[in-house]
Amino acid sequence: MNAMKKAYRQYLDLIFGSSLLALGIYLFVTPNGINFGGVIGLAQIVEYFLRKLITLPEELNIVGIINFLINIPLFFLGYQIMSRQFCIKTGISLIVQTAILSLLPPLKAPLVDDALLNCIFGAILCGVGVGFALRSSGCCGGIDIACMCLVKKHPDFKTGRLSIYFNAVLFSICLFLFNLKTTMYSIVFVAILYTVADKFHDQNINVAALIFTETKTVQEEIMKKMGRGITFWKGFGAYTNHPKNILFCAVNKYEIGQLQEIIHSQDPQAFVTFFEGPMIHGGFEKRL
Repeated sequence: MNAMKKAYRQYLDLIFGSSLLALGIYLFVTPNGINFGGVIGLAQIVEYFLRKLITLPEELNIVGIINFLINIPLFFLGYQIMSRQFCIKTGISLIVQTAILSLLPPLKAPLVDDALLNCIFGAILCGVGVGFALRSSGCCGGIDIACMCLVKKHPDFKTGRLSIYFNAVLFSICLFLFNLKTTMYSIVFVAILYTVADKFHDQNINVAALIFTETKTVQEEIMKKMGRGITFWKGFGAYTNHPKNILFCAVNKYEIGQLQEIIHSQDPQAFVTFFEGPMIHGGFEKRL
């Protein structure tokens, strides 16, 4: 039952996050001419050239459709490397985004006149949306798919590096096509978006756990149910002089709840301390 509740919660987070992302684009990004960056930003540029080449109705918003089409090869790349659940969730996210962006009528003017306010609020809304989608063990598509695949293949890969390179090229094109002001607002938007999304994405936060227990099954259950490695050594309580196992385990913040449940089920009296944010290298699997 707990697994089923977790699955339902993840899908709700995914749909909610994808909807927030699409609404942020619809309400703040498109009306202000801000480039979203990433694959959606590429879709915006493709739409710009399409409208130059052929006549399209003003009320027709095709950014969502273009974004969906560009994501198809990335989706198949993810299917080859990532889990089936990851691909299903990413596909659902893309469908939700495309539906909202394509069906809602375009806004004729920004919500407020201040471009900076639109930029900040749009970035916060989209960042929260991306963060919720990532917490669901899926993603919103685009560069995130490529980043997750690279992390899966190369655990020490810095996910922000690919986004920085891609957006550097994209914003250089924006500078050529539009103007410096639009490009600068777009850079500010993307910087705030990534910062907010990272705060919501618990999987990016490493946690080290020290577990003091007399029950040997604790380490066995952690390895069996979580697939995380354990290092342990023998110790003694200074007051009781009783022998204890001291276990060390590295997880991400999203896994803390599961780890606590396992420990409590095996030894309710276990003493546990968590250290958030340690740097971890070598042999540590980054997970969604």
